[in-house]
Amino acid sequence: MPLDFLKRRNTETSPTAAASPAPAAPSRGPITLPEEVVAQEYQLKLYYAGKTSEGVRMQTGPNAIAELPSMLHGLARTEIEVIDPLPIEFSQATPVMARPSEAMQWLNAHHMHSPVTRHALVVLESIDAVDLAFDTFVCTLLDGEVDTSGYPDYSAIVGGVAAHWDEATGDMVVRAVVGWGGKGVRGDTDRIAARLLAGILTNILANQHAMGLTAIERPVPAAGRGGLVCAHCGFASAHERAFYCPKCGMRLLRG
Repeated sequence: MPLDFLKRRNTETSPTAAASPAPAAPSRGPITLPEEVVAQEYQLKLYYAGKTSEGVRMQTGPNAIAELPSMLHGLARTEIEVIDPLPIEFSQATPVMARPSEAMQWLNAHHMHSPVTRHALVVLESIDAVDLAFDTFVCTLLDGEVDTSGYPDYSAIVGGVAAHWDEATGDMVVRAVVGWGGKGVRGDTDRIAARLLAGILTNILANQHAMGLTAIERPVPAAGRGGLVCAHCGFASAHERAFYCPKCGMRLLRG
């Protein structure tokens, strides 16, 4: 006996499906604008600060640059690094990510340094406390802690001494430099930094070659950046008006 009532019906040809109308599109009324727009706010505050001392005029000699790290003995909490002035091929290097070509120059120039030194250069170059066009910078961690990657905390104080050659006399001028900053601010950091700056300046003045305090007249790099090559050490000066090599201190020979 055939069981016709168990057979599957063809829904396409069923009279019920053929007679059912298509669903009507929902009607939309005018959209009412809210009286106040609710916005999700995003903000990032970076705080960089630093201090520099008066300059100390040093009697030049063959070991003038080599004696700079000794001025941080008793204050350094990490390895002391010496950063030489940048040659002319890195004359546009700046730690600013918004300028990719200059940032890449900066990374190529400093990728070999420790996280403490790179952090110090970002802070001090950003606030124009150090200019590696002519400064020799001796750096270490002076106070605070570092994270698991070795980078200083925002309240950690970094710095050391910066030296350049006086273009008028050829003497070396040394000053104490400290800096700190990042994503945060701590109230007593400024007080600790002032104490450390005084300690570094005391060490500089205690050096046997120190001749006393002097006004700081840092060289101003020319816009052309077409410096000379030192005949003594081969260093390419980063600015045209330099009379003395930023690296070895010898007078540049002009043709």
